[in-house]
Amino acid sequence: MLNAGDDVVVVGGGVIGLAVSWRLAADGARVTVCDPEPGRGASWAAAGMLAPITEASRAEAPLTRLGMASARRWPEFARAVHDDSDLDVGFRDEGTLAVAYDDDDRRAFDELHAVHLALGLPSDRVGAREARRLEPLLSPRIRGGLWVAGDRQVDNRALVAALLAAGSRRGVRLEGTRVARLCVEAGRCRGVALADGRALGAGQVVLAAGSWSGLIDGLPDDARPPVRPVKGEILRLRGAADDPVLAHTVRAKVQGRDVYLVPRRGGELVVGATVEEAGYDTRVRAGGVLDLLQAAVTVLPAVAELELDEVIARLRPASPDNAPILGPTPVAGLVLATGHHRNGVLLTPVTVDAVSELLNHGALPEVAAPFTLARFR
Repeated sequence: MLNAGDDVVVVGGGVIGLAVSWRLAADGARVTVCDPEPGRGASWAAAGMLAPITEASRAEAPLTRLGMASARRWPEFARAVHDDSDLDVGFRDEGTLAVAYDDDDRRAFDELHAVHLALGLPSDRVGAREARRLEPLLSPRIRGGLWVAGDRQVDNRALVAALLAAGSRRGVRLEGTRVARLCVEAGRCRGVALADGRALGAGQVVLAAGSWSGLIDGLPDDARPPVRPVKGEILRLRGAADDPVLAHTVRAKVQGRDVYLVPRRGGELVVGATVEEAGYDTRVRAGGVLDLLQAAVTVLPAVAELELDEVIARLRPASPDNAPILGPTPVAGLVLATGHHRNGVLLTPVTVDAVSELLNHGALPEVAAPFTLARFR
């Protein structure tokens, strides 16, 4: 268990690693985060959707419950990060509109609505007229879909900046040298060895290195998380700050293709995202960009008039069942917080609570208990 003054090394400085380190420092620990480019991995390319309802799946009901538990924590989490950093994280709660382009797409949303009813999740069917009342610039070919008032969003890059500032105020130390190896002796993790030869001792090590979590030397096989990279390309477009093209997040199906459009303050529009099993390749494909733009313009023709501001690809950390890997390992002193796939931003508050509870009280909270490494044995 963690006591005030114990050392914790967090390997990985994405939103998960930064948020965990901030909370543990607030709990009284001395914390070091190891990452050469904190916040610049998958967290930098995220859309920031907090959407457990529109991403719900009957086959992944435990993950949906975890997402809902985390979504309920988000308002307080956003306030706490703001209070410790004095920075706005861009938390917005206008809801999400899911729209269908053709009849087959509409049937897919009808099936999703049935999943919502089965799992007790709130959503409402909307027709084409109601969808365009909510978003007047939608294509006239839209066939309606679902209105989900409970799905929200946060600005992922603003969140990274705020977590860095909040952690700094709590005394979190940033180490910009890559972790080369975990130091495991007699069944216990004693710290990490850095690529420049230095070693950092620690009473606890939290492994939150995203897609690279399973590649770090020194991990015993029975403690190695089965995490693989899943590539995602995402676009950022820009329009007039005083005349945004959307008021709500729009998730669309266009002849079976999924696309989302997330409006941000200042006229920015985030469009994403491709899903590709491509190993550790982060090159942007012209075909992926074309697919995203075609789908976005089909749903929202005004996209064609926006400035293309950025195209980026990053790697999501995916586990075999698409759910995170949280909690203890067979190695004493080594805790996992990885494998969040497309839901890293959404699941940040519940992950932070789980790691804090484990290190302070010796056990995971009930909501996180199904997501340990042991489920893969």
